[in-house]
Formats: sequence, C-alpha cells, structure tokens
Amino acid sequence: MKHLLVVVSFFCMSETIFAQSDLAQRLFDAHDLFKEKTITERRAFKHRHLVPLIEKLKTSPKFKVIEAGKSFEGRSIFQAQYGNGAPPVLLWSQMHGDEATATMALLDIFNFLNASGDGFDDFRKKLAEKSTLYFVPMLNPDGVERWQRRTAQEIDMNRDALRLQCPESKLLKQLQQTLKPLVGFNLHDQSPRYSVGDSKEVAAISFLATAYNHERTINSVRERAMQLIVGMNRDLQKFIPNQVARYSDEFEPRAFGDNIAKWGTSLVLIESGGYKNDPEKQYLRKMNFIAILTALESIADGAYAREKRTDYEKIPQNGRNHFDLIIRNAKAELNGQTYTVDVAINRNEVSNADATAFSYRSSVEDFGDLSVFYGIDELDAQGGTLVDAKGKPIVLRLGDRGNFEIRAAKKGWKIESGFVKSL
Repeated sequence: MKHLLVVVSFFCMSETIFAQSDLAQRLFDAHDLFKEKTITERRAFKHRHLVPLIEKLKTSPKFKVIEAGKSFEGRSIFQAQYGNGAPPVLLWSQMHGDEATATMALLDIFNFLNASGDGFDDFRKKLAEKSTLYFVPMLNPDGVERWQRRTAQEIDMNRDALRLQCPESKLLKQLQQTLKPLVGFNLHDQSPRYSVGDSKEVAAISFLATAYNHERTINSVRERAMQLIVGMNRDLQKFIPNQVARYSDEFEPRAFGDNIAKWGTSLVLIESGGYKNDPEKQYLRKMNFIAILTALESIADGAYAREKRTDYEKIPQNGRNHFDLIIRNAKAELNGQTYTVDVAINRNEVSNADATAFSYRSSVEDFGDLSVFYGIDELDAQGGTLVDAKGKPIVLRLGDRGNFEIRAAKKGWKIESGFVKSL
C-alpha cells in the first residue's frame, strides 16, 4: 500500500507539472491575442496613457478598480482586484520609474483575465475562486514621467521601507499590512549586461526569493518564494534556455522586498534584463506574462508546495561578464610601437527632452586582455588598426566615445555610437 501511495503521489506530481508546462506553452502561443497594442515603447508609456486603460478596466464586471492613493505630485496610483478567493496575492510594478517591462505585461494580463471563450476559462475561474489578485501597475508615476529610477523627491523608493518618506512607500506598506498577501510579486528591470553565472549567456530574467535577515535564513515564507521560482524557471527555460539567473540575496535592511518578506509575505522578485535584438523588451514582456500567470496558477492550486527548494539554488547567480560590444584582436599604436588590445564599449540610453524616446551615448569601458568577458555583440578585428576618420592611428582612453574606425588588410569597420558598420 505504501508503494502504491508513492506511485500515485508521483503520478499526481507529474500530471501537475505537465499541466503547468502545457499552460506555459499555450500562454506563449496566445500572448499576441492579449497584448495591449497601444503600448510598445517603454519610455513613451506615461501615466496619462495608463489612465484610459484603467478607466476601461473599471467597466469590466471581473475587476474592482480603485484609486489606492496618490503620488507626491498628485498622480493617481491604481489598484485592480481580480477574484474573491483565498489566498490574497499582491503584484506591483514600476516602483522604479524607468523599469516598465512588467507594467506592460500586467496590462496584457488584464486583457487576458478579461477575455473569455478561448480555452482559458477554466484557468481564469480557478484564479478567481482560489485567490484574490491585487495589481498595482505603475507605483511610481512621477518617476515614470521623468523616466528616472527615483521618485519626484529623488528618493529611491526601494530604500524607503523604514523611513517611509515617500507617499508611494507609505502606500505600499499599507497595502501589505492591510491585504496581508500570502505572496508578493516585486516587478523590476535590471541591467541588460548581467550574465547567467560565468557563462556567455545574458540574463534575460532573474529571480530572487528575498532574504529577511542578514543570516539569509530560510523559513516557510521564504521557502514558498523559492518553490514558486523553481516552477517559473522551469517554464521559462523552454523560451529563454540558459538565460534565467538568480539575483544576489544579500540582505538590504532598507529595501521593500526584504522587509515585506520579514512582515510575512513570500516575496518573489522578477528582474527583466536583456535579450538580443529586443531593445524595447517586448519579448521579455512576454516572458513576464508567462511567468506571472503560471506562478499564479501554482499559488491557486498549491502546486508550488511540491517543488524542491534545493532546485532554487541550482539556478546560476547573476554575473557581470558582459559589455554591449567587444572588439577583439585590434591593434593600437603608440610612440611607434604596436600592440594588441580588446576594446569593450557600452551603449547607454540618453533620454530626449520629454523622456519619451532616447538616443545612445557610447563609452569605452575597458581595453586590454578581455578574454574573460563577453560581448552581447562581438567583432573580430583580425589585427586591424584603431584609427580616426582620416586613418591616423589612435589610442583609446577610458570614457572615450565609441566613434572610430578599424582598418585591416582586406576589410574595415566603422564604429559609430558603439555600433559596428562596414567601411
């Protein structure tokens, strides 16, 4: 009988994992049906564009939408509720104003939850009956307006969990204290240059089950977050293989994630990083859509409890091994002497006047032997010489703009704002 129970338990676990896996693929295939088409550019998406979408959501009988509070400059901060079951779950995005990927994904999730008759109705019913979802899209609308990390007070809200000097910070703590969510999803963007461990792969998505003390103790609250992340990682590996990482878990006593975990809510941090040829993070938006919805199902039916927390530790930690461009095997000339260098260049976004678009300002970050680093883009200079536009050899300095030429025996390249063009 004991062996029979083990077999039945294993079968049920396998069936649950298979069902979740199937859901991830179905969501991937169907995402375009629910994608909020009015929002495709991170910086162009402001609070004034969110308002009509929220007003539209208010007309849905599936949602209860309220103004949860106001920002320092008086912009409305909205809360959308879906479902009336247990447990409660809280999701918030754009705590940092220049991190919009997950906000776009939440709008897609609103469209998904508001739809019907497409094969997902049983899933929607499960979420509505077995959980209550509270969404706060765009927690820092003043920062969004300026496309900056910090609030209008120039405070990093994610370091204001103790002093609570920002009205937005006070609101987030109030929501956690009153709603008492079982799980909180803290949705962010990170640098697109993080690596998956020491590998050549860029971290497209990074997860973290935040620590609640300096010892990084694992209690049942933190373990739940780890288990949820194990499931999300497995699902995302199908679409971004080897590009999921684990964020560093050093305890930060001022941070909201760490304190929310201390206050009893399992905190799942999702960081959207980099993905090749996806500057507007539309593919990563899709990854958020899948990861969040599959995790919400796991919470609703309790399937996360079957995951092994030890699998969380197997996810490689974020590394810093990438530059936007590495030029390898170039020749520099100084005082009549020639030597070989690799050159690393990053392309940094610079906002236009109204923070709705950007241009790139490149910078030489390193040169010399860069064999232990990776470039998101790489160029083998084949022994070509670094020269200016007139063909005169140059020696690059740290901080120089990425504007120069490389001339080899049979080929040449022009480096312009850190991008490679053929001569």
